[in-house]
Amino acid sequence: MKRLSTLIALAALTLLCGVAVGQTPAPLVAHADYAAPDLWLCRPDIENDRCDVDLDATVIAPSGRMTKEPHQALKDPAVDCFYVYPTVSNDPGWISDFKPGADEWDVVRLQFARFSSVCRPFAPLYRQGTLRRLRHPGGGPRPEGEQPPADLGGFTDVLDAWRWYLQHANKGRGVVLIGHSQGGAMIARLIAQEIDGKPIQKRLVSALILGAPVLVPSDRDVGGSFQTIPLCRAPGQTGCVVSYATFRDRLPPGADARFGRERDGLRVACVNPANLAGGEGSPRSYFLTRGYLNGSGGGVWTQWVRPPRPITTDFVSTPGLISTTCVRDGAFDYLSLHVNADPGDPRTDELGGQIIRSTGVDLSWGLHLLDVDHALGSLIDVVREQAAAYQPSQAPS
Repeated sequence: MKRLSTLIALAALTLLCGVAVGQTPAPLVAHADYAAPDLWLCRPDIENDRCDVDLDATVIAPSGRMTKEPHQALKDPAVDCFYVYPTVSNDPGWISDFKPGADEWDVVRLQFARFSSVCRPFAPLYRQGTLRRLRHPGGGPRPEGEQPPADLGGFTDVLDAWRWYLQHANKGRGVVLIGHSQGGAMIARLIAQEIDGKPIQKRLVSALILGAPVLVPSDRDVGGSFQTIPLCRAPGQTGCVVSYATFRDRLPPGADARFGRERDGLRVACVNPANLAGGEGSPRSYFLTRGYLNGSGGGVWTQWVRPPRPITTDFVSTPGLISTTCVRDGAFDYLSLHVNADPGDPRTDELGGQIIRSTGVDLSWGLHLLDVDHALGSLIDVVREQAAAYQPSQAPS
């Protein structure tokens, strides 16, 4: 599971930093010390690493044949991955606390832990804006307590975690930054503030900013959100960004869409992880067998095969079931997802994943809940090729 030498070295590092195992900072502390193991969901030295979990998947072929695909972490990866998770906390206040639970554990397992097959995974806990805070403007209950200062938690925590990682764990290694939704916005801000145009940019293997906008001038791959970091357009290209927001092909973004809309004369970037060069691609997907991200997809789950059969893993992979392509339509740029329905095969002809409110489907979010799931295998493939192409000699020690 874990390499003993890595455990010993990083455990010693923790002791040198003077932080006891199990120490949790006060909930309203301005800056948390990320030497504390309890402030990480994934870190190579911690005992309860939430990326060291069962990720086996059931592969369902077009014929309906099911095979089990075991997951195995890479023993000695050449690069690291640093992940910031999306809005998942059901804590009652405006921001979450420093006590993780199933909300945080589940999203790391769904979106990030599988990257352990290509990189060392790091995922800090942070005091994010909660689901209650997100839903309140739309008529949901008001978060409890007073709204905290804008600089408490959130990006401040992410920045503190990133700086601790660079100082104590990076050791000059290349790193992939990954984030979805709220986490994607954090990663975009982190890159713009701390990496773009600075010496540390040499260590950037790539960034996966999913379900959060990266802005570029029309028909250009650089400029806008980042001044020197381009979009990824070829396998093995490093120092670049993959970004998109997903909508179902038959339900493109409407006037109230939350993603994909141009702003300030700039377009929203769309890079298809299943075909970086452009055009249609067939992504490698890893879907939850039952359920959706943060429980927002309702209680009706996809029936993966007809008639239903038992599936013993928590994840399914469905080769060839969907295809994706970037679309420009008026003011919108987005990743269009098409289900390759075939009434003649036993696999599902319909894919769930819409956000469900008490009033019905909320189309303004598109397929936000599936942004990562539908292309997770392809994103891992992209990172695998980038890790192989990355030249660590270019990075400062």
